[in-house]
Amino acid sequence: MPEHDTDLHTDFGFSHGQTLAGFLRVLEVERPGMLTTVQDLPGRTGLWEVGVPPSGPMDARSLAHANALVGNDPGAAGLEATLEGPSFRIPGGGIIAVSGADAPITVDGQRAPANQAITVAAGALVDVGWATKGARIYIAFRGGLAVPEFLGSRSTFIAGRFGGHEGRPLVAGDRVVVGRVGDRGVPDAGVMHRPEPFPAAATADDPWILHVLHGPHGAPDVLAPEGLETMLSATWTVGTMADRTGVRLEGAEPEWARDSGGDAGLDPSNVTETPYALGAIMVSGSTPIIVGPDGPSLGGFAAPLCVAIRDRWKIGQLRPGDHVRLRPGDESGVVQASGGVVRGGTLRAGLTEAILAEDPAPPGATDLGLTPPVRYRRAGDQDLVVEYGEPVTDLALRFRVHALQQALQNVAIPGVLDVTPGMRCMQVRFNPSQLDHADLIAAMRELEAGLPPAAELEVPSREVVMPLCWEHPGVVEAMRRYAAGVRPDAPWCPDNIEFIRRINGLDSIAEVQDTILSASYCVIGLGDVYLGAPVALPLDPRHQLVTTKYTPPRTWTPENAVGIGGSFLCIYGMEGPGGYQMFGRTVQVWNRAASVGGVTAPGRVDGEPPWLLRHFDRIRFELVDEAELARLRDASAAGRHVVSITDGTLRLADRLALEAAHADEIATIRASRAAAFDAERERWNA
Repeated sequence: MPEHDTDLHTDFGFSHGQTLAGFLRVLEVERPGMLTTVQDLPGRTGLWEVGVPPSGPMDARSLAHANALVGNDPGAAGLEATLEGPSFRIPGGGIIAVSGADAPITVDGQRAPANQAITVAAGALVDVGWATKGARIYIAFRGGLAVPEFLGSRSTFIAGRFGGHEGRPLVAGDRVVVGRVGDRGVPDAGVMHRPEPFPAAATADDPWILHVLHGPHGAPDVLAPEGLETMLSATWTVGTMADRTGVRLEGAEPEWARDSGGDAGLDPSNVTETPYALGAIMVSGSTPIIVGPDGPSLGGFAAPLCVAIRDRWKIGQLRPGDHVRLRPGDESGVVQASGGVVRGGTLRAGLTEAILAEDPAPPGATDLGLTPPVRYRRAGDQDLVVEYGEPVTDLALRFRVHALQQALQNVAIPGVLDVTPGMRCMQVRFNPSQLDHADLIAAMRELEAGLPPAAELEVPSREVVMPLCWEHPGVVEAMRRYAAGVRPDAPWCPDNIEFIRRINGLDSIAEVQDTILSASYCVIGLGDVYLGAPVALPLDPRHQLVTTKYTPPRTWTPENAVGIGGSFLCIYGMEGPGGYQMFGRTVQVWNRAASVGGVTAPGRVDGEPPWLLRHFDRIRFELVDEAELARLRDASAAGRHVVSITDGTLRLADRLALEAAHADEIATIRASRAAAFDAERERWNA
């Protein structure tokens, strides 16, 4: 077989039954180790808006370091193993390097060094053992691992079952293609420097230190000043739930500046849906969770702090039982994998300043949905959140966010990497080597000043009619598991639908169902719980139901469960954790047939993205029984369209006219539901 060139982004379409059998440049796995996956840098970018996480290595510095040792580009695909490394052979021989957590390395039984290039003879057995310090081990192969790209990256997203090697961790017997590079030699290992050493033992006396900045819900508007001090003074313990999705910290309980999240839910940690920055420390109830590279892009929990870029690699090396201290940081030490250093200085560098700048509503403004105040919030050292109005669910605010997003996309500011809308805010991720917060705020203010009047806005909006199986056995089972194993005394146990009825002051379960089936839900966000999962509001305020999210969240939710959390309806894009109050299940909102292999299924358009829904789609539900839903889900899983979609337009003026025409009725319904919500909160407090 001819040698390949130095382009490591070529997709190899090998047949596992034929070509690999005679191809020497492969990695043959004998023992997979614990949770060993293929990852590359920077992972999937530009898809945060539709709920596709970047994935990539949890400790990016160690993968880049190992790649440099073998002469690869820093972003070449390699292996990430958790706690225990793999054993493998390379029949044709090769050059590897191992970095990250401290773990013993042998080649045919002889000890080999970490953080150096290792020449492996043809057929030799490489064995990487259990980590003694740190949590994640990185193995680079000269030429990189040539697994196919999906959505622009070779990284594995395990929960989504795509990327990497067949969308999953490695197992014994796997054969993974290793790329080829020209003969350009191996760098002198003496000039390579390992990332800073790990603590000798991550104890309360010698903990990991994570430098943090605001991100974006700080004191005094969300956290009380005492709550911020609690987070910064406590010694935290890494919980057993520490994975690529997020790292849970256990210890103190931060104090809040309010007693509920209002429209967002009963708990003060609830916020209207806001994007998360990478490394954000969001707080669910009283539990801080550091968002990892496989974490959600959008959510309803406050994120008071964010780990600084320079310390983000440490998140990947935290292991259960380790101790952690959070320390105020600044932007002076921001270093990208490419070697670029942040330009400029800081803007209000004090950690007590979550809001970097604020523009009040125009004098005399009465409708703050149409002419709202604007706040510019820090979200770590790489993200800015532009936030409109007060913490209420007002569709006019979402229209304004959309107008700002369109304006930003039209000007293409150099250094802007990703834009993710939330309910009443927009998060802008940028390259700190090209932009700083002050420059970006100035640019966003200029765009904001040029936006058209909100009442004139209209957007493309398809009507999507989806089947719904009410009280599907899968969602009932998820409720049962939670009540049995997590929090049996939660007010939403044992029946989420009864809780929805009670907290909204409705007379019967039938009235809950009628309200949901009568509603047309407008998609205001995608990806709250991954992979194109819609977050939606009813267009008619009379159909608005308000609940609170699970605290703590469920550990398991069936794929495509449908529920309400705060003011929002959501369809879960995949199986996983969750907090919405569930009432049914529908068909897939993510086409897995497109995720594995890219083959266009019957009834689908070539090149169609795997996500079904778009921002501002209008969802309506039609009841089906369990058997019919099973049939439709099988057809959807095969990649066929099973929902009805009709093109249309949504005008903010129409929504405003509806509100005006039914103002008295809407006010009465809101008052009744607010009273029921307050009564439920009092029962919860008691």
